[in-house]
Amino acid sequence: MKTIGLVGGMSWESSAVYYEQLNSGVEERVGPLSSARLVMASVDFAEVTRLQEAEDWDAVAALLVEAAQGVERAGADVLLLCTTTFHQVADQVEAAIGIPLLHLADVVAQAAKDAGLSEVGLLGTTFAMERDFFVDRLASHGLKVHVPDPDHHDTVNRIIYDELVHGRVVTRSRRTVTGLIDDLWDAGAGGVILGCTELELLISQADAQIPVLGCTSLHVGAALDHALA
Repeated sequence: MKTIGLVGGMSWESSAVYYEQLNSGVEERVGPLSSARLVMASVDFAEVTRLQEAEDWDAVAALLVEAAQGVERAGADVLLLCTTTFHQVADQVEAAIGIPLLHLADVVAQAAKDAGLSEVGLLGTTFAMERDFFVDRLASHGLKVHVPDPDHHDTVNRIIYDELVHGRVVTRSRRTVTGLIDDLWDAGAGGVILGCTELELLISQADAQIPVLGCTSLHVGAALDHALA
């Protein structure tokens, strides 16, 4: 089994989901008592969020590069960034390490294509929905990407940052997000990408009429495929 490297802490709630799913996935695939070989560096979410809000992406990149290089030195064979938003600097991180980086957008796009989807909706932080870095990477795989109307971006962002990153799952917020999924379906999306790990704490396949593509579960599956190949 290869060692999976994680750069987490963005938020710690999402990193805990990665840790749990990687270990339970190894147990399911390998057998009882088996667990994943992991190395994790966890950054300060408050610090990287302040830098993001200040648009100081060079500083964000420097922090994540340092964390990734530490993970590599500790013996990781492959790297995952346990975040969607901070894939904004994935290219800089990848260029600074000597191990493969499993880019989240590539993993999710392949899953969408495997499911026969050509149009997908994307839900995530305001930054992920409004900037090009993630949408364009998905589109490079031949997907048409829909996002909610800009009037709803702050609502989704509030649900993520004010509730989910603190472990709060609110029924009213679930109804709000499922309504946005229906809107994306009406716009032509054949499936919806939960482009923020925390959204998987709120939404499951049972909440939607179209296929739900959870970034974390897909990222974890790709990592396990690589580690156990």
